[in-house]
Amino acid sequence: MNDKTAVVTGASRGIGEAVVDELVAAGAHVAACARDPDDLDELAERHGDAVTIVRADVRDEFDVERLMETASRDGDGRGIDLVVANAGVYHGDPGETPVHEEAYSAFDDHVRTNARGVFATLREAVPHLNDEGRLLVPTGSIARDAKPGIGSYAVSKAAAEAVTRAFAADTEFVAGCVDPGQVATDLSGPAGRDPSEVAPMFVWAATDCPAEDVDGAVVGLREWKSATR
Repeated sequence: MNDKTAVVTGASRGIGEAVVDELVAAGAHVAACARDPDDLDELAERHGDAVTIVRADVRDEFDVERLMETASRDGDGRGIDLVVANAGVYHGDPGETPVHEEAYSAFDDHVRTNARGVFATLREAVPHLNDEGRLLVPTGSIARDAKPGIGSYAVSKAAAEAVTRAFAADTEFVAGCVDPGQVATDLSGPAGRDPSEVAPMFVWAATDCPAEDVDGAVVGLREWKSATR
């Protein structure tokens, strides 16, 4: 990733923060965003000039447009090589959010953030992507295999996968989903792997994973471990 420019949304904690760490370690310059830039202070202190901090709410396409313009400009005007559309929300507790009991406001914000936010992130990135640029969207099995108590969060992740496949079909860029399995985050709960254990998977999906394997598809732990063991 030397001299490459990446964008990571939802970079203040969990998978997003770990992916920023891994991308910087691989030599990339990263534009990292969160709704509250103060949440990114620690990231900025850790990486200095290798990271550009941007306040952006993926629910607002104008915020996302500015994010991509900033990333492209701060990478010495060389455009963007990688986007990780990681920002997401979960209103409830995993396993305790039955869909028939959810508030309409929770459903709306799940879809607005986790699905429309992915759409806005990928759409606004496309004009700035370099020829071999990649668009990656974190996902999980609940997008394809319904589990009780996950509610409209699962609906929104399924929609995010569909958005990603559409970009793979309609653009010349590689767009795919990365399923890191169960990861312990503030969003998904304490069970699962530490985000730092799966962050290298995103660098692999952005670089060494063959384009035809990730484009319009979902790559998971099995593929990553098989390719890197």
